[in-house]
Amino acid sequence: MSEQRERPLHELLSRDMVDIYVGPENTHWILHEKLLCYRSRFFRNIFYNEQSRTKTYGLPDDEDEPFKLFVGWLYSTSVPVPREEKDLGSLFDLYLMAERWEIRGLVVDVLETVRRFYHENETYPGLRRVQYVYANTDTESPMRQLLVSAVARFLVLGEGIPQHWDKALRKNGQLAVDIILAVQKWGIERERVPDVREESVIPILEDSEQSRGHRMEEPKEEPKDEDETMTNGIKEEPRDDDEELPNGVDGHDEE
Repeated sequence: MSEQRERPLHELLSRDMVDIYVGPENTHWILHEKLLCYRSRFFRNIFYNEQSRTKTYGLPDDEDEPFKLFVGWLYSTSVPVPREEKDLGSLFDLYLMAERWEIRGLVVDVLETVRRFYHENETYPGLRRVQYVYANTDTESPMRQLLVSAVARFLVLGEGIPQHWDKALRKNGQLAVDIILAVQKWGIERERVPDVREESVIPILEDSEQSRGHRMEEPKEEPKDEDETMTNGIKEEPRDDDEELPNGVDGHDEE
C-alpha cells in the first residue's frame, strides 16, 4: 500500500453518504463516502467505480463488534486498548478487516496495540489465537509474523514444549518451519550454539515402550514339563532376553 498524506478530518466529511450493511442481521451503518474511500482502497474501488456507481454495500460475513471498532477508528484513528486477553478477539477480527480492505494505517495501529498488550502483560500469544490468524492470513502478513516470532521465543526459552503446542506443531508443518525461520532471524552467535559434531556422543538406550510411558505385558509362556527343558540330559539355564538380542535391542518395534 502506498503512503499518502494524512488529510484533516473536516476535509473528508462531505455530504455524500453511503450505506453499509453488516453481518447476518444486516446492521445498518451510514458513513461518509469520501472519508471511507480515503482510508480504504477496497471501498474506493467499490464506490468510485465508474461502471457501477453505488451507494450501498453489504458485508454479511463480518461481525458487528469488530466493524464497530472499525467505525471508531475511521473517525478517530484510535484503537481501544485491551484490558484482558479476551478483548483481543475483536482486535484480531479488526486486523483481518484492515488487511482485506487494504487500510495500512489500521494494520499498523492494531499490530502495535496487540504487541504492546503481550509485552506489558508479559504474556505470549495462545495457540488458539495463532491458529486463527494462520487460517485467515498469508505468509507475508505482519500479524502472522509478530505472533510466530513471539511464540518462537516462548518455546525456545521455556522448559520443554507444552503438550498442546507439541501436538499442534506435529500437525502443522508450516507453523513449525516458520518458527525455525524466526529463530534464524535472531542472528544467534555461532559460538553460543552447541555443536554435537565436536565430541563423541554415547546414546542412552531405553526400552522403547518405557519411553512412551508404558510397558507392554510380556507374553506368558505355556508351562513346560521338566523333561522339555533338558538337552542331552542337562537342564538348560533360562537366558535373559538381552543375551539373545545383539546391541541391546529390546525386540519391540520403534515408532
